[in-house]
Amino acid sequence: MTGIKVLVTGASGFVGQAILCRLFTDKKYGVKGAYRSMPGGEIPWAVCQAPELGSLGSLGSWGEALAGSDLVIHAAAKVHVMSDKALDPLAEYREVNVEGTLSLATQAANLGVKRFIFISSIKVNGETTNPGQPFTADDTPAPLDPYGISKLEAEERLMALSKSTGMQVVIIRPVLVYGKRVKGNFASLTRMVAKGLPLPFGAIHNKRSLVALDNLVDLIVTCMDHPSAANRVFLAADGESLSTSDLLRRVAAAMGKPSRLLPVPAGLLQLGAAILGKKSMAQRLLGSLEVDIAKSREVLGWVPPVPVDEGLRRCFEIDRDD
Repeated sequence: MTGIKVLVTGASGFVGQAILCRLFTDKKYGVKGAYRSMPGGEIPWAVCQAPELGSLGSLGSWGEALAGSDLVIHAAAKVHVMSDKALDPLAEYREVNVEGTLSLATQAANLGVKRFIFISSIKVNGETTNPGQPFTADDTPAPLDPYGISKLEAEERLMALSKSTGMQVVIIRPVLVYGKRVKGNFASLTRMVAKGLPLPFGAIHNKRSLVALDNLVDLIVTCMDHPSAANRVFLAADGESLSTSDLLRRVAAAMGKPSRLLPVPAGLLQLGAAILGKKSMAQRLLGSLEVDIAKSREVLGWVPPVPVDEGLRRCFEIDRDD
């Protein structure tokens, strides 16, 4: 597919920027990034102003951004936040993640875009897994929060749009993504490790899947032109699940820091979290969320190119500009 013209939405985001850098480096794509507000500085790829995905923007025109595009990678979204104060969070997620996405996708189909890659979320599958029962791409979805519900509804409507228009749709559900300049819970953990704080997770033996940013981008690029990717769902992960204690030890090693983990029983930590009203945080640290990427391997022949330890090391590389 040499010369393919690609539009990447959410181009100023953590994942969107990485996609653009990879495609621009490959040199065989005509790449355009869509931003809500135009970035400053010199950008090596074309940029365009994107309409808001929510509110009146869900009805806005994407014509200029989509012009000449063969493929869309839709990474823009209202992202999951742990303390959503909206009166009706589901309505707000739907406005952006469902209606905004469908507006973009419908316009893309009408303008002849051949393939639409939607970056969804593992939250469509659910929140936790039992030992030896990882999520798979073909499991019955079971989202539990407004963000996951909105992503599932977007997936379903995109697949219906594909059937009615012929535009191919590829859905990718990543687990927690880590990489350089990542924010959120992963960043909070790494800051505690960097400070040398003793952490009470030495006796935690859960299983959680993560995905290095470079591995996620590699899967997305694989899905751009693989004939077997059309109208399928894939899970994105490193292929190696870690316990919280193992993750913290390996983060410390990647940073060149000692790991200081105290073997506090999981039950005691759960009790403390319940008293402090931090049950959801405890679930992410103490519970399991494991995925099986066999479908990505078998259908696409895809193998995560970056091992976990290398992915972690890349999180803490120092750039010349840093």
